[in-house]
Amino acid sequence: MASIRENIAKYIKKKYKASPEYLWKRYPDYAVFRHDDNRKWFAIIMDVEANKLGRPGTERIDIIDVKIDDLMLRDILLKQEGFLPAYHMNKGSWITILLDGSVSQDEICTMIDASFLDTASKKKKDKFRQPKEWIVPANPKYYDIEHAFDDTDEIDWEQGAGIIKGDTVFMYVGSPVSAILYKCKVTEIDIPYDYEDKNLKITALMKIKLQKRYEPDKFTFDRLKSEYGIYAVRGPRGIPNSLSAALK
Repeated sequence: MASIRENIAKYIKKKYKASPEYLWKRYPDYAVFRHDDNRKWFAIIMDVEANKLGRPGTERIDIIDVKIDDLMLRDILLKQEGFLPAYHMNKGSWITILLDGSVSQDEICTMIDASFLDTASKKKKDKFRQPKEWIVPANPKYYDIEHAFDDTDEIDWEQGAGIIKGDTVFMYVGSPVSAILYKCKVTEIDIPYDYEDKNLKITALMKIKLQKRYEPDKFTFDRLKSEYGIYAVRGPRGIPNSLSAALK
């Protein structure tokens, strides 16, 4: 039966394509996992004598160190069984987790995921982050968005900064409509495109698939402003939780 240590290493290899690196001759079983682009560590698995972890005896215990930027969460975890101040790493930004079964593998994997994102480059964070919801403006002077979905449920659209596949975009149609009309899912990104005029420059497109339509008098600009604090939609922007709930 595979050990927790082996299962964790397999999880990292499968999800993040990161293989262990053994950097020290003196510690041949210390395995470092890091990003392939910025070379930052996001986890290190070690076997350490129990007394070095504040526990009785000299039995070697498998542990993993992961980075944690949320200081409040760190303090909460340190009060729980299986979590210790970081061994070998900066105790202010890393934490040690015992691989002895006191912390479930699912919880350990969740901590690894958080550490991976905390240490990732912006490009990689965008790739692995959870889907987001955006309001995306559409100017009817330049594109007939009101009839874009008449004959198809999927169209190409200018790709906004930060938007990735799997995100949700709510299409806000400008004056004279001035309202959110469509909910769409982003199905593809980074489609090469080269267009420029005095008003507009587009270098990449994304595909968006229609999921829901809204009546023009439902989510008007006046309502967005008065109820949800949205005073302008000049480019892709996130939405407050209250508006997200209403749009569903």
